[in-house]
Amino acid sequence: MTKITKEQVEAGQAIYTKLILAMYDLTVLGISNQFIWKCPSSHLLDLYNQHISGNHLDIGVGNGYFLDRCTFPTNTPRLALMDLNTNCLDVTSRRVARYHPVAYRRNILESIQFDAQGFDSVGFNYVIHCLPGTMLTKAVVFENILPLLNPGGVIFGSTILTVGVERNFMARRLMDFYNKKYIFNNQNDSLEDLKKIMEDNFSESSVKTIGCVALFWGRLGT
Repeated sequence: MTKITKEQVEAGQAIYTKLILAMYDLTVLGISNQFIWKCPSSHLLDLYNQHISGNHLDIGVGNGYFLDRCTFPTNTPRLALMDLNTNCLDVTSRRVARYHPVAYRRNILESIQFDAQGFDSVGFNYVIHCLPGTMLTKAVVFENILPLLNPGGVIFGSTILTVGVERNFMARRLMDFYNKKYIFNNQNDSLEDLKKIMEDNFSESSVKTIGCVALFWGRLGT
């Protein structure tokens, strides 16, 4: 297997400057999701509302849109944020400051050093398509994340695929552009491979597609 370099890892998250994050609600969660990926953000918010717990870790936090808008099962959740990009951690921490989140800067392609208690849910939204490597080599992130999840806990999230989904003209063009700029790395990410990863790692799992976005969740056995 080709070794993933530090530069490749950094490339997928480097675009998220504070200026880009300030426009993220409109450009990505509004325009791109609705009209290009054909998966309105309401579906991703529903995924959060269905699976989020009061003891939650969010990985690849973006600008905190879904954590800000979702409904936690308690008014005082334990909330942790994990990302490689400090801008994302800073912006999201401020946006959901009412929950007193704790932020961790980690590379999820490597073994995660973490000495706190585990979590009952882990959100993993729009991360996989930014990671370098093939879909099957990216599966290492689940091996790295699973030790952070309590028995019976659930990982849920979404990713943009290229194989096994319907892509309109704009989706194909924009994905090609993002892949050339190393913003995305999903040229061969397939629905079949994602289903296999979920089945291999969880006792119970589901993958469904809306547009060219796969929404997934997996639950550990107790």
